Amino acid sequence: MKFEKKSLKFLEKYLNTSSPTGYEHEGQKIWMDYIRPYVDKVEVDHYGTCYGIINPEAEFKVVIEAHADEISWYVNYITDDGLIYVIRNGGSDQTIAPSKVVHIHGEKGIVKGVFGWPAIHTRSNQNEPTPKIENIFIDCGATTKQEVEEMGIYVGCMITYPDEFFEMNNRYFVCRALDNRIGGFMIAEVARLLKENKKTIPFGLYITNSVQEEVGLYGADMIADTIKPDIAIVTDVTHDTTTPMIEKKKEGDQKCGAGPVVFFAPSVHHTIRELIIQTAKAKKIPFQRAAASRATGTDTDAFAHSNGGVPSALISLPLRYMHTTVEMVAKEDVGNVIRLIYETILEIKPEMKLKYH
Repeated sequence: MKFEKKSLKFLEKYLNTSSPTGYEHEGQKIWMDYIRPYVDKVEVDHYGTCYGIINPEAEFKVVIEAHADEISWYVNYITDDGLIYVIRNGGSDQTIAPSKVVHIHGEKGIVKGVFGWPAIHTRSNQNEPTPKIENIFIDCGATTKQEVEEMGIYVGCMITYPDEFFEMNNRYFVCRALDNRIGGFMIAEVARLLKENKKTIPFGLYITNSVQEEVGLYGADMIADTIKPDIAIVTDVTHDTTTPMIEKKKEGDQKCGAGPVVFFAPSVHHTIRELIIQTAKAKKIPFQRAAASRATGTDTDAFAHSNGGVPSALISLPLRYMHTTVEMVAKEDVGNVIRLIYETILEIKPEMKLKYH
């Protein structure tokens, strides 16, 4: 699938805009502006989950969903010497923090800082220290707590990484926060294709970009109760397990470039999953399979367990280096996830029998 210039321009702007959990609004504005021409209606709930609707009057409702938030840090404690200690907002990885540049979202705007770390020369006669929440810290160039506060930085301020989008070897997209704003991009592209290809669908389609997935699937939980869908197809990222130090016996065997990953899990409905698989086979879209015990850990679980049970399925995008600032996905996989969701949507009929077996 070849990406339109306008699509890539949107993707770059969307990924480069900070959208940390609980503060997704700037990214959501960009997403809504892009999707608006391709839907009949755009809505936002009280906590910032956005959704575009095609055929809003239809009784039968189908959701395609991704999540908009990214991991980040909170300012938790400011020392008398002006150093900042942090707590996680989502699954932030303390091991990658040392020497990273950060943006502190203060009351007077963004302030740059760095995660400091003792020089290698000073660590030669001691056990090698390991980055932990208790010992990583941010230096913003201040020498007192008062000076930090004069910059507009207080406990509760959000901290994000500024690492930006680029393409690698014409094969990969690389950026922080591909988990999972790449999902928001993919569902938006499905809406664009439906509109530009003049496809009509016999149900209401809710293209949904949820908040707060990284801290507990909360946005999906809330919006599922609002929309009350009949079917939900969720897209998120999953691990490429072919890079070093990953145990395939535990994490499965998924690879960037080998196609979308269709999940098997208790919360995944048999009928919807089989529709996806049969569509992939019929349209010659490459795909992979993966299994999740107990829960998928994605918004699929929130939709599946809402409203007395919503038939739900998960189509994942293989990704390298999750929750780092150099997350990588194959461009070919991105295109194939878009195709698979698009073609599956065209196969859904309100009269479908959504039996579990």
